Amino acid sequence: MADNDSTTGSAANGTGTPASSAARKRNAGSSSSAASRASGASRSSTRSSRASQDAMKKQITELKREVSRLKRALSDQAEEAAETAQGWYQGAADRASDLYSGASDRASRAARQLRTQAHSVSETVQQNPGTLSTAMLIGGLVGVLAGMAISRSSEPEPEWFRRWHR
Repeated sequence: MADNDSTTGSAANGTGTPASSAARKRNAGSSSSAASRASGASRSSTRSSRASQDAMKKQITELKREVSRLKRALSDQAEEAAETAQGWYQGAADRASDLYSGASDRASRAARQLRTQAHSVSETVQQNPGTLSTAMLIGGLVGVLAGMAISRSSEPEPEWFRRWHR
């Protein structure tokens, strides 16, 4: 038992038998191979992460190109729409201007004709004052007679009107 204690103690101190040092070398070897495996894995993961980063950069570049193409297409369409709207506006403005000038011409001709007719009527009245008054008197009498004829023939006299005329 004392041997076992001394071997364990010396193994713990690092000064043991050749078998224990071989075990240590194996452990060290296996840890170094594990380290080399880990470094190899980290290298391959680094390579794969670089490759995925490169792929993502390419995708981002392609997306940027696509976005710029879409922007150009939208701006072209917006420009075409603006030109179309400008054409519609210009056409509507031209038509409105034509309508206004036509209406203005007709109104000025009508005003000129009315002015001419009014002038001729006023000259006629000034030259023949009796004719106008006679025409007005005859027109008034004809209107009164027509009104009386229409009122007598359309309805019989009301009850209250008969009471007063008996």
